[in-house]
Amino acid sequence: MRDTKADPEYATAVEESIQRLQSSILFEDSRFLIINKPSGMAVHGGSGVSYGVIEGLRALRPDAPYLELAHRLDRDTSGCLVIAKRRSALRAFHKLQQDGQVTKCYISLLKGGWQGGKRKIIEPLLKAELQSGERVVRVDPAGKQAISLFTPIQKFRQATLMRVKLITGRTHQIRVHALHTGHPIAGDAKYGDASFNRDMAAMGLDRLYLHAESICFMLPGVNTYDIQAPLDSNLETPLTTLDKV
Repeated sequence: MRDTKADPEYATAVEESIQRLQSSILFEDSRFLIINKPSGMAVHGGSGVSYGVIEGLRALRPDAPYLELAHRLDRDTSGCLVIAKRRSALRAFHKLQQDGQVTKCYISLLKGGWQGGKRKIIEPLLKAELQSGERVVRVDPAGKQAISLFTPIQKFRQATLMRVKLITGRTHQIRVHALHTGHPIAGDAKYGDASFNRDMAAMGLDRLYLHAESICFMLPGVNTYDIQAPLDSNLETPLTTLDKV
């Protein structure tokens, strides 16, 4: 990590990140800290990012004996992110995930008019690397099984607001499944439609429209965690501009 004393601008950026994290806390008990992760903030340092959510939370809570990511979100995705405050809590959460007992729902805005209602997308996903070195995910029979449940919430002339429930949790799963249906996510620079993204930017969207709306899991005999993360204004604003169907 860079030296904040030697780089005042970096120190200011770190302090701003810590303040954002402080205001993003949705829930906390002795086992878990759950935040509404801001879009544009990586969950951890690395891959060209020197400072992420976990580093910020450790700076925010210097006396906390244990803080570890229980799962991950893409850098540009906002919403519910769980941090374990005990090793036992982390193990319990991972076991629940493996057993399919963690329910994660996302809100996303997709290009075009979605035909019909709820649809289960079952398409295997494979990680690949382009000649440029960029890592991408694509639908491929040789990939790992991936299942997403897409449910339309609001249809517009130009787009469809969608709730997506993850049955599996592969890298870039929602983004690639959305593209595969012919309805890429608004603001997606990697898998999206450039013309649609420009139109959405003109309506005030300057980020990926993918938000981890809720997470629900239960530790038997301990607690049921059912946490909701509200949309930020940057995701609310375009919805007031789009033409409703």
